[in-house]
Amino acid sequence: MAEALDPAIPAAVDELAELVLREACDRGLMLTAAESCTGGLLASLLTDIPGRSHAFERGFVTYTDEAKQEMLGVRPAVLETDGAVSEAAARAMAEGALANSHAHLAVSITGFTEGGPGQPAGLVHFASARAGGATRHRVERFGDIGRAAVRLRALETALGMLRDELMGTAAAADAA
Repeated sequence: MAEALDPAIPAAVDELAELVLREACDRGLMLTAAESCTGGLLASLLTDIPGRSHAFERGFVTYTDEAKQEMLGVRPAVLETDGAVSEAAARAMAEGALANSHAHLAVSITGFTEGGPGQPAGLVHFASARAGGATRHRVERFGDIGRAAVRLRALETALGMLRDELMGTAAAADAA
């Protein structure tokens, strides 16, 4: 169980994080995360589980466009054309996290937790990248459920993507 984040993290999310770390450890794989709207919450969760956190290699908290460019190598054209909350940005973030780490699997999260002009509340883009494999994208529209709820749902979605990559079910999910 995650110690520092308990009881803030729902039990189902905590169990999913434990499963992801266990599978990564069993397969000798390292994980990395590129986070924007979750602000490092996924990295915190994955490093808070005793006995398995060594499977998490590093995390990138890239809240600004500049951070996405400098830390992950996201091209300015992607951010200018598609925006920081887009499929293109999520894919570039995951691929950049993989390229700038020693990890085998990366996941990225970028979205709007709150609404504003041109910013639909709860719109979150995710991507998972695997060394030597395809980068997968997922978009969720959680709606105007509040900042904390969007972040928790984003954690669960990102962990689910990592689980699918580790269990070899990501390709099947893409085909469905």
